[in-house]
Amino acid sequence: MSSGSDFKSVKERVFGELGLYRQLSGLYDGQWLAGEGRRHVSAYSPINGEWLADVAVGDEEDYDRMMERAWLAFGEWSKVPAPKRGEVIRAIGDRLRAYLDSLGLLISLEVGKTPVEGKGEVQEMIDIGDFAVGLSRQLYGSTMASERPDHRLYEQWHPLGAVGVITAFNFPCAPWSWNALIAAVIGNVVVWKPSPDAALTAIATTNIVNEVLDEEGLPPLFFLAVDGAGEIGRRMSEDPRLPLLSFTGSVQTGKEVAAKAAARLGRTVLELGGNNAAIVTPDADLDIALKGVAFGALATAGQRCTTTRRLILHESLYDSFLPRLVDVYKEARVGDPLDPGVLVGPLIRRDAVGSYCSAIDRAIGEGARVLAGNSVLTLDGLEGGNYVQPTLMEGMRADSQVICEETFAPILYVVGYRDLDEAFAIHNRVPQGLSSAIFSNNLREVEAFLSVVGSDCGLANVNTGTAGAEIGGAFGGEKETGGGRESGSDAWKAYARRQTVTINYGRDLPLSQGLTFDVDQDGGG
Repeated sequence: MSSGSDFKSVKERVFGELGLYRQLSGLYDGQWLAGEGRRHVSAYSPINGEWLADVAVGDEEDYDRMMERAWLAFGEWSKVPAPKRGEVIRAIGDRLRAYLDSLGLLISLEVGKTPVEGKGEVQEMIDIGDFAVGLSRQLYGSTMASERPDHRLYEQWHPLGAVGVITAFNFPCAPWSWNALIAAVIGNVVVWKPSPDAALTAIATTNIVNEVLDEEGLPPLFFLAVDGAGEIGRRMSEDPRLPLLSFTGSVQTGKEVAAKAAARLGRTVLELGGNNAAIVTPDADLDIALKGVAFGALATAGQRCTTTRRLILHESLYDSFLPRLVDVYKEARVGDPLDPGVLVGPLIRRDAVGSYCSAIDRAIGEGARVLAGNSVLTLDGLEGGNYVQPTLMEGMRADSQVICEETFAPILYVVGYRDLDEAFAIHNRVPQGLSSAIFSNNLREVEAFLSVVGSDCGLANVNTGTAGAEIGGAFGGEKETGGGRESGSDAWKAYARRQTVTINYGRDLPLSQGLTFDVDQDGGG
């Protein structure tokens, strides 16, 4: 296990490489806000509770100035041809590659991910940058056949202006890039409000990407506003200067954001809660299923929106598959994520530990039996950390209230089923609809899962887990997950406005639908 001195040395190295000793301002509007005399929010590591830094935050006047500068930058950036914008995004991706290790370690220090997961998140930003470069030459519109002679009818897409992005702690930078790099290559500028639990990662990322813009002689495109109590997030929800607001977070807060944005007829991209299930059938490769379920349930200490929270297991597999999963849970190493071999790191805050305990107690009250876990851990040298034992439970009803809620913690509920129709009914019973999985080598079972009567989620996985997604596909979910889509495929259209264009190149003015409208050219009646 990493000692306190190891933690300190990693912090000093990472802060030095990323310039965080020089810059601990939480507002960037083309220049970093001076911290003197400002209110500050403090960042602490969930690994051991150690203080990391104090971050200066701006006020309403600072926010308004930032928005004014964002729109000024948009006026310049939107005139740059899209392929040239792609070249700039390419340079940003290359710069992020240079900081892959240090930025990944900062994520570990700040939110408790293992270094492999932290590095993987930075790699996602790099990958989405590569995707955006290709997209810069593929912002296609459709050409349609006009019903009128000598007319051309087509669609084109324009940037919206300033796009707002609000992100959560569990993925402190990748979802920002899904939005920001795609929006920017279309011609937008981006205003980012990160979780205060991940402010340092946001500051470092903003610093890196805007350094590239400075070197290219371009205006700032990526603006940042950290807050401590959600005040900037509320301003963004209500601000007509943000025609689109992308929000990642809880269902409850997402509903508030959507209502405020809708009141001003603003657009939203909502990525809210997930309550994801994996179905394991008798025709599954049980070795693959075990790995998929375990990773889906344990990665990031159960703090992913795509975490596997329900295992829908055929009753015939209880005696064969379930004991193997129990062994995985009992052997999973919990501790300092900087320590090689640790699989499960800390929860983000102490109140998350309380939610973990409360959910388990409620499940037991609803008839659940604990198969593994159910303990809060105090680890030597990490007394200030937020560690819990991953917990596996079975025996409760599929429609019990606690199962239908999302608890951001490593708790997996096991529910049995007899036939596939019952499995689908259990799967779709919860109000969330983000990610889903089936483990089966039976073609009929797989196709049924992928049909309209199967998974009702935005993401459907076959013989792979619910957690994780490739950047090439559109990411998002249905029902209370919000219906938004980010990242790949044609999700870019959310950050653009569609314009239908009609061109008459003839010498007459024929009307559509066969209408006639005669005007007396001589002025007579």
